Amino acid sequence: MTVQPVRCEGTVKRLVADRGFGFLTGPHGDVFMHRSGGDPDVFDTLEVGEVVTYIEQTSPKGLRALDVQPIVGNLST
Repeated sequence: MTVQPVRCEGTVKRLVADRGFGFLTGPHGDVFMHRSGGDPDVFDTLEVGEVVTYIEQTSPKGLRALDVQPIVGNLST
């Protein structure tokens, strides 16, 4: 069974900016994100705690986020 990608909302949990990746907390658990999975300029502006939308895909290693976009003016507390 193939699962279609779906746009989700989540929170930036951890960033390893110097290595170009991080993790989001979303409705289905933790999601891996990589700088190459979307606009690198957007990735470079993300902050831990920021609320974002993203396309969630299943990969052989688990969930991954593509096209991560911040929801302007939203930081979780």
